[in-house]
Amino acid sequence: MLKLREEQITLWDSIISESVWSLPEELAKIDALLDDERFMQPFLEKHHTRRGRPTKAIETFLRLMYLKRRYNFGYESLVQEVGDSLTWRRFCRIPIDEKMPDPTTLIKARQRYGEEWVEQLNELLLQKLDEAKVLKHRKLRTDTTVVESDVHHPTDATLLQDGVKVITRLVGKIRKVASEATRNFEDKNSEVKQHILSIAKLLRRRTQQSWDELNAITEQVVAMTEDVCQKSTAVMNLTKDKGKASVKAMKEKLGEAITLTQKLVDQAKQVVSGNRIIPDRIVSFFDPEARPIKKGKLSKSAEFGYKARIDETENGFVTGYELYKGNPSDDEMLVPAVVQHKERFGSVPRAVATDRGFGSKKNESTLAELGVTRISTPF
Repeated sequence: MLKLREEQITLWDSIISESVWSLPEELAKIDALLDDERFMQPFLEKHHTRRGRPTKAIETFLRLMYLKRRYNFGYESLVQEVGDSLTWRRFCRIPIDEKMPDPTTLIKARQRYGEEWVEQLNELLLQKLDEAKVLKHRKLRTDTTVVESDVHHPTDATLLQDGVKVITRLVGKIRKVASEATRNFEDKNSEVKQHILSIAKLLRRRTQQSWDELNAITEQVVAMTEDVCQKSTAVMNLTKDKGKASVKAMKEKLGEAITLTQKLVDQAKQVVSGNRIIPDRIVSFFDPEARPIKKGKLSKSAEFGYKARIDETENGFVTGYELYKGNPSDDEMLVPAVVQHKERFGSVPRAVATDRGFGSKKNESTLAELGVTRISTPF
């Protein structure tokens, strides 16, 4: 059952001095902003029943998520910091004598509500600011940046190592329920690790001979990985789930791991053969949608993650954003940004400014047709 607010007043509200409870200016403004009933709408749409145990109050969940994002906390550190602060407890509407929610409760709530509620809240916030005449949206500036994934620096051999590790771990779980099916499977983690360590020593020499030796070692890792994929496929085919959902889920995960590892094997073979330019190159086993993106930074020749478009108004508010898979060209993003701005505010901006990557004659003519009068897109 969805619980929106904590209506019950505690004894501490009347005993503790207001000076102790008072919120700092920033939190006071956020607190007043989140009291708007419209911010409850995304959660009401997610819950269609009044049955069951009450959820944690949504007003508390919202404020906890604000603090998490504002100070970049993890879930455990968030719970600890809020629990130790009278001010933050007051902001989150958590009484002094009430136990803090468990981090896993917040994680499950975040997963249950999905990503849509964040986008809906952003739209509602922009709507509220526009109604209050805080936003000025006659001018628009758009740019791109990279949202980096939390991955190790990718090499073909280490990506294959990740695949072997995951497959071996999943086969180990299957062995507990179907040992006969895993009889011919061998753990090659230690062999692959030895080859990875030898690669690190070779790279220090930086000679042509070392690169040839590197390719030879990568080929050996590829051969071992193919053997692991072949034998794990046999394990998956021999394992009978017998109607057990847990065994069926393990087989599905194993199948997904094998498929991804085989893609990494094909990718490594191309690199060893001399093809260094691979479209949609996978750079992480654990985040296969991440891509290498070059932004011309001297400190980083390439970043690994996702390209993000950010739209900003004349008074510094971010009014639009989009996260892209792969590495699309910047000039493909300008017109969608202006169209999104028009849909959100009912009119196109009078002025649009971008950097050189967005500039093209086609974009300028399209923006002029949409009604933009001042266009600054150098090319």
